[in-house]
Amino acid sequence: MSEIKLPEVELNIYTPREPVEATIVENRLCTKESSPNFVRHVTFDISGTELEGHVQVGQSIGILPPGEDENGRPHKLRLYSVSSPTEGEDGQPHLISTTVKRTIEEFDNNELYLGVCSNYLADLQPGDKVRMTGPSGRRFLLPQNATDFNYVMFATGTGIAPYRGMIKELLKAGIENDIVLIFGCPYRTDLLYADYFEPLDEEHPNFHYLPHISREARRADGTKKYVQTCLWDAAELLDPLLEQENTLLYICGLKGMEAGIYRALGKKKLTQYLDIREPAVNKKPEDWDEKDLKRYVKPSARTFVEVY
Repeated sequence: MSEIKLPEVELNIYTPREPVEATIVENRLCTKESSPNFVRHVTFDISGTELEGHVQVGQSIGILPPGEDENGRPHKLRLYSVSSPTEGEDGQPHLISTTVKRTIEEFDNNELYLGVCSNYLADLQPGDKVRMTGPSGRRFLLPQNATDFNYVMFATGTGIAPYRGMIKELLKAGIENDIVLIFGCPYRTDLLYADYFEPLDEEHPNFHYLPHISREARRADGTKKYVQTCLWDAAELLDPLLEQENTLLYICGLKGMEAGIYRALGKKKLTQYLDIREPAVNKKPEDWDEKDLKRYVKPSARTFVEVY
């Protein structure tokens, strides 16, 4: 197997105490069609800042929303995964992008909670300014010798953001190995960047786009389609790929999604993607409890995880 050597990256060029100002140049919906969820692709101009040319695909940027919380303190920093490749959005190093979902929740008392930073970003128009920090993240990256590997990428929700940039970068580099993108969402209206990934699936025989929609059509046994069930649903494609020594696994999205994937990997005896320690090693994967998954079942060197 080729050595997995991650690139050296710069961290925290700008901090919450000393942020930099960036300008919005694009803010558009990135859902497939009309959806009850509002997810936007937001692009920033970082011209003239030290971020230009120094944000690696897979890293995150921070946004400082204006205003104060209920205690009179400035709102805290929020991190967002970069969805553009290292060379910048559309090959322009002064442009970087991210993916933002408006957070709108209803409490038991019928009051609405609106996410402070997500709604702030979603409301911005081209020309508006934001305070930005970063970059952050040193592990959820592509290896330096990226085209030497196959990739199986799991995503839910806005966890798809870094894969957009990674896949653009891999394809531009002329990768001949396989890339599989498994994206989970409740309804087909929640598919993100489908207008980009669907044509890629047709144009590139080594790219495979596998959306798994949990609240519409069921699997043959009546169970819901989740990202981890893809390990069985697409076994003809995935089994031989995951058995290869040069395949890497990436997991990005809502915290907790990794538990189902880890159990599925264990059941399929694909434990080369896990670091399983006592006492979990003597248990069946379906019996791994929350404590096991928190302490004793970890990603191996071939698995990269970014959850929130």
